[in-house]
Amino acid sequence: MLLVRGHGGGTTLTGTIFERGEEAPSYKGAPDEDAPYVWVCDEFYEVESGGSETTIDGRTINVAFDSPMPRGFDTRDQALGAAKEHVRTQFARVGVAAEDVRIEVVKSEPGAV
Repeated sequence: MLLVRGHGGGTTLTGTIFERGEEAPSYKGAPDEDAPYVWVCDEFYEVESGGSETTIDGRTINVAFDSPMPRGFDTRDQALGAAKEHVRTQFARVGVAAEDVRIEVVKSEPGAV
């Protein structure tokens, strides 16, 4: 299992890549269970009202979350590329520029998170 963490605007977003042989979450909309690599991460965006209040880059905003959108990939490189792009996109949705997002990839054992 790989944790892909994006740091930006004073906050962090972490998603998970389930690797070959690991059991990815199974729910409506989950990718084909035969996919060797599965990326799962929240999606969020800024809203005028409602949602959850958070501070990003010193600015208090409201964010709403969508259900995680799992995606299956054939290779580890494809999964990592998509994960990094996804994290940058989520930060962009709340006003953090891509170049201001630092991404790290951490190997984790299942159940250790």
